[in-house]
Amino acid sequence: MKKLRCAIYTRKSSEDGLEQEFNSLDAQREACAAYIASQKHEGWVLLPEQYDDGGLSGGSLERPALKQLLQDIADGLVDQIVVYKIDRLTRSLADFSKIVDTLDAAEASFVSVTQSFNTATSMGRLTLNMLLSFAQFEREVTAERIRDKIAASKRRGLWMGGLVPLGYDADGRTLKINAMEAKTIRMLYDLYEQHGTVRAVKAAADDLRLRSRQRTSADGQHSGGITFSRGHIHNLLTNPIYAGRIRHKANVHDGQHSAIIDPDRWERIQQMLQDGAAKGRARKTAKQRSLLCEKLFDETGDRLTPSHSKTKAGERLRYYVSHRLIRNSGEANTDGWRLPAEELEAKVAHVLRQHLNKSSFIGKVVPDASASAIATARAKVQVISVRKDIKPSLDLIERIDLRPGEVSIFIKAEKLGALLEQDLEDLPQDHLIITAPFQLRKRGVETKLIFADAPGARDEALIKNIATAHHWFEKIKSGKSFGQIAVDEGTSTRRIHQMIELALLAPDLIRGVLNGTQPLGFTSDWCLRHSIPSDWSEQRALLATL
Repeated sequence: MKKLRCAIYTRKSSEDGLEQEFNSLDAQREACAAYIASQKHEGWVLLPEQYDDGGLSGGSLERPALKQLLQDIADGLVDQIVVYKIDRLTRSLADFSKIVDTLDAAEASFVSVTQSFNTATSMGRLTLNMLLSFAQFEREVTAERIRDKIAASKRRGLWMGGLVPLGYDADGRTLKINAMEAKTIRMLYDLYEQHGTVRAVKAAADDLRLRSRQRTSADGQHSGGITFSRGHIHNLLTNPIYAGRIRHKANVHDGQHSAIIDPDRWERIQQMLQDGAAKGRARKTAKQRSLLCEKLFDETGDRLTPSHSKTKAGERLRYYVSHRLIRNSGEANTDGWRLPAEELEAKVAHVLRQHLNKSSFIGKVVPDASASAIATARAKVQVISVRKDIKPSLDLIERIDLRPGEVSIFIKAEKLGALLEQDLEDLPQDHLIITAPFQLRKRGVETKLIFADAPGARDEALIKNIATAHHWFEKIKSGKSFGQIAVDEGTSTRRIHQMIELALLAPDLIRGVLNGTQPLGFTSDWCLRHSIPSDWSEQRALLATL
């Protein structure tokens, strides 16, 4: 009889009770081991390795023990997963689909001790999908219930956790004033009333050696204790918590904690801040259309400057151009970047939104990395992600560094913190950097960045050339010569010789061009400079090298 190697997987969402001698994980393992023993006559054998994830949510596959188990399955070390209940493995229907694919590839299976079914049969999979649908529904309802509880608590003025703001200490479900730090807050408000701009407050605070709170994380890492950035100062000046209030999304409620700044004075300062911002907008609105202005830098540290040109029809085309190209205009051998502005802004916003919606990214920046906190944060991010207007997304960006083949996007801690309603000022900077690879596609002096998963990668010129080549090829089949076609089409025979090979492209390569998934090096310019073989297999081999 063939032996069936069984691995037990256990999980518990919270860490409560894990310190006990016999905890929930032990209970799950004991029940699974007893079930395996009862199937000894079927050749079931319990493997000694333990796959335990304590204190981890089932809403994500980012669990060390589960990753190791899936790897062992892929390596052929495990034939069957045994769990106490299906939701111990995952609560997400989409995630379970990925797990089933891994099991199918390794010809392995899955068994739940308390829910009898076999994933090897179609009925078993149907039952499983139904159970997972209810598990996911339960998870979403729980998340809604938690969000409603947080909203109700904040309406009552309670402090619902997170990073404790400078000037206060946590005191159960409220806050108490930290006398030493409160002096720093009052001084920053005094400086703003005195100087009237955040920039001037920053300079004065540096002179007075004012510092942010120094924090120590659970793993012993230290952060904070540094000078205030302009963004941090603005966040402190606009935070209603210092007026004795609690903010929840767009609403502000009276808090149960004491105010550091008199509410009337706080309101007066908010008006000053708004008036200052309105003046700045009035100066910039007429000219400022480039959403990444003063944020783009190339590999030499040179800033990319907004520029524009006009077509014969009077259409205004915007670009971001390396400053040295403008400064040294007319000089030979000057390298730099010249990127279409609207396309670049759209693609950067796409890359940013994709990363912001990833649980792995949210888990790094949200202090409370629980499933409910991550779900709440993702819901807030999606508010700007689904908008057609990309400006709110690009406003989160502090700086973009361009290097050949890679772009790094630096996110403003105070902006993202305001969106997520979290204090992220002391977050390690590398947690707020998004790096994405790209390839370059050049057409004349203009360069395009092509991201692997970004929209708009179709080469319209190449599509037009393929269509033209097929049109000319039909004329050749009807008996016309290259010279006759050149006269009819108002072109040259050399041009026809360059393009006619496109009519012989393999159908799958043409579909790739139409879908924008062709090799990035396969451009209209490349086709005019290279010969394309007529054999389809040779074509595929050639394009695979691009």
